[in-house]
Amino acid sequence: ADGAPGSLLTTTGAMRAAGLLLAWALLHPAASQQCHPSSPGGVLRFTDRHAEIQVPALHRVPSSLDPLYGLVRRCLDLIQQNPLPTELLRTALNDPGSVRTSQVVQYELGYVVCAAVALLFTVAVPVAGMCFCFCRSRQRCGGRLRAHRRSLGCRRRCLLACLSFTSLVILISITCAFVTNQRVKGQMEPGLGAVPSTLRTLRQHLANVPQGVQMVVDKFEVPRKQIISDLGGLSRSVGFSIHAQLKAMTYAALADLQDRAGDLQTSLHHLQILHRTTRALAAARAELEPALREGRRRVVALLDDPRCTSCASVLGRAQGLQPGADYSKVPPVEKVLKALAGLPRSDFAEMIRQGNGTFNSIPELAVERMAQVIQDLRSDLARTAEKVQSIADGFPLPDYTRPVSEALGKAEGRSQPYLREVRRFERYRWIAGTVLCSIILLILLCNVTGMALGVYGLSKREDPSDYECRGEAGAKFLLVGVGLAFLFSWLLILLVFATFLVGGNIQTLVCRNWVNQEIYKFIDTPGNLPPSMNLTRQLNLRRDSNLSSTYRECKSGAGLWEVLQLDSSYDLNEHLKTPRYTADFQKRLGDFTANLGEVRLLRSEGRQDLETFARSGVDEVDYGRFQEEMKNPVVQTSLPGLARNLEGLQKMQVSGGAGARGVFSAQGTCSPHCALQRNGTVAGRLAAEARALWHMQNSSVQSQEALVAKLGESVQFLSRLAPHLKERVKRTLATTASVEARLPVQAQQILRQELGCFTRKELRYFAQYLNWVGQTLREDVASCQPLATALDNGRVILCDRIADPWNAFWFSLGCCTFFLIPNIIFAVRLTKHFRPIRNRLISTGSEETCPFHIPRVTALKL
Repeated sequence: ADGAPGSLLTTTGAMRAAGLLLAWALLHPAASQQCHPSSPGGVLRFTDRHAEIQVPALHRVPSSLDPLYGLVRRCLDLIQQNPLPTELLRTALNDPGSVRTSQVVQYELGYVVCAAVALLFTVAVPVAGMCFCFCRSRQRCGGRLRAHRRSLGCRRRCLLACLSFTSLVILISITCAFVTNQRVKGQMEPGLGAVPSTLRTLRQHLANVPQGVQMVVDKFEVPRKQIISDLGGLSRSVGFSIHAQLKAMTYAALADLQDRAGDLQTSLHHLQILHRTTRALAAARAELEPALREGRRRVVALLDDPRCTSCASVLGRAQGLQPGADYSKVPPVEKVLKALAGLPRSDFAEMIRQGNGTFNSIPELAVERMAQVIQDLRSDLARTAEKVQSIADGFPLPDYTRPVSEALGKAEGRSQPYLREVRRFERYRWIAGTVLCSIILLILLCNVTGMALGVYGLSKREDPSDYECRGEAGAKFLLVGVGLAFLFSWLLILLVFATFLVGGNIQTLVCRNWVNQEIYKFIDTPGNLPPSMNLTRQLNLRRDSNLSSTYRECKSGAGLWEVLQLDSSYDLNEHLKTPRYTADFQKRLGDFTANLGEVRLLRSEGRQDLETFARSGVDEVDYGRFQEEMKNPVVQTSLPGLARNLEGLQKMQVSGGAGARGVFSAQGTCSPHCALQRNGTVAGRLAAEARALWHMQNSSVQSQEALVAKLGESVQFLSRLAPHLKERVKRTLATTASVEARLPVQAQQILRQELGCFTRKELRYFAQYLNWVGQTLREDVASCQPLATALDNGRVILCDRIADPWNAFWFSLGCCTFFLIPNIIFAVRLTKHFRPIRNRLISTGSEETCPFHIPRVTALKL
């Protein structure tokens, strides 16, 4: 029975340590926040967008020919410096018969000058070619040199360099012409095909608006499923969150309460031990005192006997043989035990178990209390889905996009014949360009072959007047190239001027004013277009808008309903406001309250037990008196030591004579050179008294010393507990009362916090969906951006992908054509140097005019 409180103390200490460790671990809970903004689970994913009806945006692709394109545009800007002819265009569109030729010529003055140059080239070059042919028939042009001069070598090298340079320029130009000619052909077909396909895509875009809006509305299923999934775990999550955030405080209070209950039981146990032990020690002292007194008398009388050899040294110890500690003098604890009688009246272990169980049942209680509100929230979601359907039901576009669809259909039908004609003429242009470029390559081949054979023939000729077939062949190749240049130059210049006139006007009249939006300004100005071409009316645009503003709005991502003329205004932003759909949902969560029960940690009888324990006077007992008395031994003289001394007196040391004194070791035994006590009677009595002392030690003193050790444990525990008892009990009672009072309040606060967190999370789902609806309707389903994209694509196709290589083609071909003139001149003059000299006359500057050299007369070769 005495060991049970010690076991209880050990268990209580272990539970307290575990409770403190648990409280420390739970002070930093890893509670998950449902509405954390960075949580990946809070982002909805929407798919199946209306991308199949999008008009893909085209952009200018960087090319190695961009420097050439820039050079051509700068040349055209110099040729045509006039701005957009608004007056001329207004007259031509509204009254074509009143357009005067002088106005056209004045605007196209640069092109008229270029036409005059082309006409002059077309007439002059063939005439020059006929004159050259006539001269050749009379042996006057392209013949032979009549005499040898010292400067002929330098002139020949100069002509070779000039002809090589012109040939190189023509080669570079014709390469660019081939490339650009092929690029025009490669871009023309897809560019022309993009016109009807773009118009068709725009009509499909408008026709699919109702289906697209319904598809967007149907995607409300994504947030609805997510919210229903979150509602399924809301109540348990709220319960666990309340439990997780309050368990550190609750478990710490329960651990503290268990400590105080353990202190009460252990203190009561030690007080009982204190009371019983002191009474037992007092009674044992009373019993031991007569025996000690009688034993002291006998031992002192024996040691005083003259027959006892060497007994005087032990006499002093024997005279101190009397009782030591007197525990009848210590303070009594009967009053404290009387105050604690009957405690504990309550079962603290059961009380703590019930409080812990009630607190741990909060998650299940939250599920039970929130079941109805979860069902109501699901019903609210069903009604919200009906409200979202009103977005599709009230969308006004289908009746107002019909004029735009009809206009696009007419444009698609009317464009087909023109596009077929453009394809046909483009095919002819490409064939003509390829043939003429090939002729220029043939001229270059004649130039290269002629120069190579001529130079080779000159290197093999020993005498300038000798005939050399390779040089003659080189001259003939050069003349063939000259003939081809004369023969086809007028066709080249006609092709150059025709493509120049078309491409240049497209660049300066259309593309340049399209880029700076002068064309839009011209269309927007009232009176510039005839009534039959009123785009605002045909496209059913708002009356307060025009093409420029509509283009800017569409390019910035406006919706069709924002640019069309609607009978009643339709504000999409008003239909996409989150409170319009979440008011009931938010109000129901905001008004919800739930009583999660009261957690009673300490009942009234347990509180009374602890208060009685604190008032019992345990802390008023003078435990120092106990400790001072425990310092005194049970017997003032050590009975084992005295008994060993008496046993040692039975022997004496033999050292010299009979009167020598015996020498004893520290243990009271005789040293090795001892002899027995001379008197046998005294020795027997010494042995008998030693045995009596040992019997007294074993039978009475040892039991009293064990009681003193047991008393020491109790005194030590109570002396440590007493100074802090009232403070600890007071703190435990205050903590328990505070926790019991704060638990319902904080549970409600955490409930409101978690529901607010959940509400914000679900509202973000609504906001994400409504933002996606607005973005999808504006940028995809009901966007007018495809109209602006189609206009931009038209400019990219016409100007960047067709007009730029078209203009680069005539520019390169024109460069070849104009460089044919110096090519003809240098080739004709170079042919004379490849043929033998007609008459080898010696110039005055020749080395053969030296005074000591007789010139050799050569025969004339006619």
